[in-house]
Amino acid sequence: MTPQTRTGVALTWLYVPGDRPGTVAKALAAGADVVVVDLEDAVAPDRKKYARAATADLLAEPPPVPVHVRVNALDGPECTADLRALRAPATLGTLAGLRLPKVSSPTEILRTAELAPGLPLYALLESALAVEHAFAIATAHPALHGIALGEADLRADLGVRADAGLDWPRSRVVVAARAAGLAPPPQSVHPDVRDLAGLAASCAHGRDLGFFGRAAIHPRQLPVIEAAYLPTPEEIETAETILGAAATRSGAQALPDGRFIDTAVVAGAHRTLALARRP
Repeated sequence: MTPQTRTGVALTWLYVPGDRPGTVAKALAAGADVVVVDLEDAVAPDRKKYARAATADLLAEPPPVPVHVRVNALDGPECTADLRALRAPATLGTLAGLRLPKVSSPTEILRTAELAPGLPLYALLESALAVEHAFAIATAHPALHGIALGEADLRADLGVRADAGLDWPRSRVVVAARAAGLAPPPQSVHPDVRDLAGLAASCAHGRDLGFFGRAAIHPRQLPVIEAAYLPTPEEIETAETILGAAATRSGAQALPDGRFIDTAVVAGAHRTLALARRP
């Protein structure tokens, strides 16, 4: 299920530390489709309580863009406090989703759905065990709206050096999301905020693998991600050609240039044009 945003389709998910209200305010105005307030890795242990209170204050009023909150590890006391603060009546109508770190089993989804009823859940898979359980996690509960990889922890867990070593788990998560009827997962963050060329190349590769959109950790990454995932003029032209042919004849057919189209190809063309018309 794709998050509802001001543009209808989420391509960019901007992470920001929850203990920096000024930075959060800037992130909300940076042009991201979704802002993810992080209570976990980006916040020092002695700042957790402050970050939690600041996030609750932020959500007391409807934010200008959808806000997700990444809570702390599900098996720890900080997460219990996070969920208690975020399920208050004042925040339930303004919080767009909970991002759950280090999920490794369906049980964790079921438990969180009970503790935070009514909130959309998004699972971050950050270990080999999580990747093995990807489909079971993706189908654990109707409250689960998406899955994604946390590649930094996964890389460490697997002992992977070369980026290509993550392509199999990436594909596994893309397939699991599709099989579960969820939206395609966004890519994990590109950690070097200065390496925009590397980010663009990585996004192109992720798009080839079936990802859709990407998490970011700096506003300068947002336009690069959008450019990589929005349809090119050639893709738009192809989609228009396919829909034009489909409008004149139903069923499978071949275009004049020999390309074969069927119902699935036509559906893909509709998606391409819908994304191209994104405001």
